[in-house]
Amino acid sequence: MATTMQQLRAWRGPVFLSYGFRPFFFSAGVLATLLIALWTPWFLGFIALPSAFSPVNWHIHELLFGYVPAVIAGFLLTAVPNWTGRLPVVGWPLAGLFALWLLGRGVVLASTGLSPLILAIGALLFPLALLLVMAREIIAGRNWRNLKILVPLLLILLAQLGFHYEIARFGGSEIATRLGIAATMMLIMIVGGRIVPSFTRNWIKRGNPGREPKEFGRFDILSMGIGGITLAGWVVMPLIGRAALPLGILLLIAGAVHAVRLARWAPDRTLAEPLVAVLHFAYAFVPIGLFLSGIAGVTGDHGWHPAAIHAWTTGAIGLMTLAVMTRASRGHSGRSLEAPLGTTMIYLAVGLAALARIAVALLPATTMWLLPLSGLLWCLGFLSFAILYAPVLLLPALRH
Repeated sequence: MATTMQQLRAWRGPVFLSYGFRPFFFSAGVLATLLIALWTPWFLGFIALPSAFSPVNWHIHELLFGYVPAVIAGFLLTAVPNWTGRLPVVGWPLAGLFALWLLGRGVVLASTGLSPLILAIGALLFPLALLLVMAREIIAGRNWRNLKILVPLLLILLAQLGFHYEIARFGGSEIATRLGIAATMMLIMIVGGRIVPSFTRNWIKRGNPGREPKEFGRFDILSMGIGGITLAGWVVMPLIGRAALPLGILLLIAGAVHAVRLARWAPDRTLAEPLVAVLHFAYAFVPIGLFLSGIAGVTGDHGWHPAAIHAWTTGAIGLMTLAVMTRASRGHSGRSLEAPLGTTMIYLAVGLAALARIAVALLPATTMWLLPLSGLLWCLGFLSFAILYAPVLLLPALRH
């Protein structure tokens, strides 16, 4: 049987299709930039796009069901072969998956005149195909311990289906949007629980031996269980009314548990290397979002709710996906596992964008200057990623 490297060397087509992270990470960076660069003038009425969705609905859909699945695809198509020992998906099969992702983006953006059914089918083909490919690889490789990865993928698929139903039925989406966010947070809890302590431990052993992250154990299982139950309650929070107070308390408890989980990974020992430290800063937005949502439930003040949403989306999703994309891109292209100044500036821009966006939600008086600043920082961060990492993603790996 051919080895993974033999199959990669056997591919004589574009480098772009030689590894799953290449097309999906680069395109994710471009899409993340467009999410703000197009949405802002569209929302303000300066431009019009041929989408059946409103500007806000397009913005939500493309973040949760366009950008996030692209990063997930790039990560899993690269990581799963290492987990299972199977050959990676490269070449024309990878091109087919990528084409389905592009189809979804085009259908959603130019959907005026399409029936809701055709729009939904075009948008759902990619996440369904990705779920089936990942299920095949994990099951064929008998990698049973990673079957849990399929649960968030399935939930994101169901959330996207629900999003299209709610938009067609009600003109907006509440429950499906929450489900999409919650499923992505669960994925960050699962994958983050593996890569954050692992990468931290490797760096500490190499650079400054001493206190290391705690090994995965019962506390991690407990924290993910509490997180999953709490997020499930948060998804249906708009439907339960009187249960908001106890759910708010549970959200606060979950926030405290995940803050302790993060502290167990020795974040203070990573500050000298931004490529590792950013993983901890990104995960910190998970408990921050839980705390903010808990305050909304306990106080009944719904002003805290958008702050929680943007802690999870702009903060946890934005920063964690950048952390994963930059590290995986550098590692699989032969670059050093260190963050150069440009990469550090990318992290700083998106981290500040998240903090500014949370501040806007909590301090509405700052909207006119902090909201544009947040959008500008987000665009600068992701556009810089697309530009700085284009050679990494589009050119052959370095040889040593």
